[in-house]
Amino acid sequence: MFDATEKPESLIVPLPRVTIQAFCETGQVADIIGAAAGDRRMQKAHVKVQMGGASAAVEAYRLAPTPNVVVLEFQADRGAILSALDQLASVCDAGTKVMVIGHVNDVFLYRDMVGRGVSEYLIAPIGVLDFVRAASHLFAMPGASPLGRTVAVIGSKGGVGSSTVAHNLAWSIAQNLATQTVIVDLDIAFGTAGLDFNQDPPQGVAEAVFAPDRLDANLVDRLLSKCSDHLSLLAAPAMLDRTTDLTETALDGLIDILRSSIPTIVLDMPHLWSAWTRRLLLGADAVVIVATPDLASMRNTKNLYDVLRQSRQNDATPRIVLNQTGTPKRPEIATAEFGKAIGAEMAAILPFDAALFGAAANNGQMIAEVQPSGKYAETFGQLASALTGRMEPKRSRARLLEPFISKLARRKAS
Repeated sequence: MFDATEKPESLIVPLPRVTIQAFCETGQVADIIGAAAGDRRMQKAHVKVQMGGASAAVEAYRLAPTPNVVVLEFQADRGAILSALDQLASVCDAGTKVMVIGHVNDVFLYRDMVGRGVSEYLIAPIGVLDFVRAASHLFAMPGASPLGRTVAVIGSKGGVGSSTVAHNLAWSIAQNLATQTVIVDLDIAFGTAGLDFNQDPPQGVAEAVFAPDRLDANLVDRLLSKCSDHLSLLAAPAMLDRTTDLTETALDGLIDILRSSIPTIVLDMPHLWSAWTRRLLLGADAVVIVATPDLASMRNTKNLYDVLRQSRQNDATPRIVLNQTGTPKRPEIATAEFGKAIGAEMAAILPFDAALFGAAANNGQMIAEVQPSGKYAETFGQLASALTGRMEPKRSRARLLEPFISKLARRKAS
């Protein structure tokens, strides 16, 4: 089963570490900006909302430096708005961006404001995403390529097959959609991505995480291991020489670098709940929860689903993949009951097939390489399309054979 009705929200670039101070005249706009401050794309920004409008802003900055962005709400007429902006200019530091939220749709007023250096003008009423998008545009580089989309895949408990789902999903995005994709194996001590792709790179994600002072685009590029023309791997060392008690922001630099150059980043999340894993899940563009049809998995899935839905109110809800259904001799919770308890439809259901999945794992292959025309490959392809918002192009028979020819060549070379 598969539900492809949800479409990814339009990509909004996360804001950098900036300070935003808003001076509002109505409670409605103040509430919207306050709610926007909690959006995941603004987690690095420091937002302060106060009442009083432009007059309060002028008084506040007479003896204090201005922030990166000043947001002003106006209910006044054209003349009063322009007069207030002129007063603000006398106390505003160079480089400060000004965003105006007005209640008048007037192109001549807009032109006059642009002439006075206003960076953005929004017409009330506005929504949370309207404000987040406008603030994001203030810091988007002209002509810059859009940032990559992050997909975080996490298991509801150990052994549910979340890594298998993450790796096959990344392979489908890279191969079927011809999109440059990277898998980041974040289970640093016990990760299996290297095994699943028959790779044994000497370096990987640990070098990026434990040496933040050396982290840059060139280092990350050297750490990536190429799996195919469109797929790269940032493998885990799977060694116990050090612990992974990471700080909450330990992965921020790595994710920022990957997003700047790679369209799709699939995060193979470990099954643990810490400050840094929670931050990555809340900050991802899409989240996939992998579960099995048993009581503990259902409880954990509901907890994860509720936390993520509450904390990501402006994003699509997490997709749930129900894995290993129909396992022989194992009592299971029916799919309908599982979904009802969580309050969500299953995005995909993967029946138990020990022979197929075992053969793929032992041979270092993906499911679509072992069984290219099967239902599992189709399911992963549909999930890849839903998460990226892209449809799989029609391919010739020769293109269908490309991954297998490439795999055979790698084996002969080794």
